[in-house]
Amino acid sequence: MFERFTERARRVIILAREEAGRFRHDFVGTEHILLGLIRDGEGIATAVLQRLGLRLETVKAEVERALAGFPKTLTFGEVPFTPQAKRVLELSIEEARQLGHNYIGTEHLLLGLMKEGQSIAAKILESLGARLDEVRQETLALLGDQYYPRPKKRSQTPVLDEFARDLTQLAREMKLDPVIGRETEIERVVQILARRTKNNPVLIGEPGVGKTAIVEGLAQKIISHDVPDVLANKRLLQLDLGALVAGTKYRGQFEERLKAVMKEIRQSENVVLFLDELHTLIGAGAAEGAIDASNMLKPALSRGEIQTIGATTLDEYRKYIEKDGALE
Repeated sequence: MFERFTERARRVIILAREEAGRFRHDFVGTEHILLGLIRDGEGIATAVLQRLGLRLETVKAEVERALAGFPKTLTFGEVPFTPQAKRVLELSIEEARQLGHNYIGTEHLLLGLMKEGQSIAAKILESLGARLDEVRQETLALLGDQYYPRPKKRSQTPVLDEFARDLTQLAREMKLDPVIGRETEIERVVQILARRTKNNPVLIGEPGVGKTAIVEGLAQKIISHDVPDVLANKRLLQLDLGALVAGTKYRGQFEERLKAVMKEIRQSENVVLFLDELHTLIGAGAAEGAIDASNMLKPALSRGEIQTIGATTLDEYRKYIEKDGALE
């Protein structure tokens, strides 16, 4: 059930189980899930509650007051969810589907809690002034309108649109496969991208080991707001070097295309470029009297004007990248 839950939403479920254990309850109810949301304290759900004027300390105190009267037991093994709590999880998934989201975050858990109106959690939130329609409205306001159709306007990055694949947009449209078991690698890429300097990671591995899948997993994290603020609104674009080179018969054509790509990246200020088969940049487009793609990219990378994620094999890395101090 939890495959599509964000890391933060999964953490909320773990915290809910811990809260049930703290109160020595032999069940995980809606009230424990609400305590889990509050304990996490950093997701969209708690931001929504605070924007509605609810103090998290007050919500926590009300829930704990309600739980105080429940009998305490000593339970071994995994504590089951109550039928209402299971219903909340199902409603969370349903809310995400209706909103066109391919993930379940803390905001969907909160909407699920509110929608299960007869639950203790919903009654406590309503008693403090929260209403389902207001929670949904504030959720959409915080997320922005990026998931919903908007009037078509002239693209600000026409060259990138032609020569790159927008992984974040594909993630929004649920056209990327779920990425399982690569959390460590994705988190490491996130850490490097969030640096102020030396923030251009390179994924090294043999063909087929899943380098592109890691980048696609990052795209899914970006659209589910499961990344640091510095990466929250980034567009992750995979440059199609073959398309960029194709049809460039005359000297300077490739250079002009690449210059246009780099200009759009500088102007947009929110693009991270994924360069698969990074080693193919060495010599790409170079004709007699021309410079190759890597030599055009190096100055921009050193000045921090563009940010990239590279992918290559170990042999090609040693052969082309490691030898070049500027690229390394």
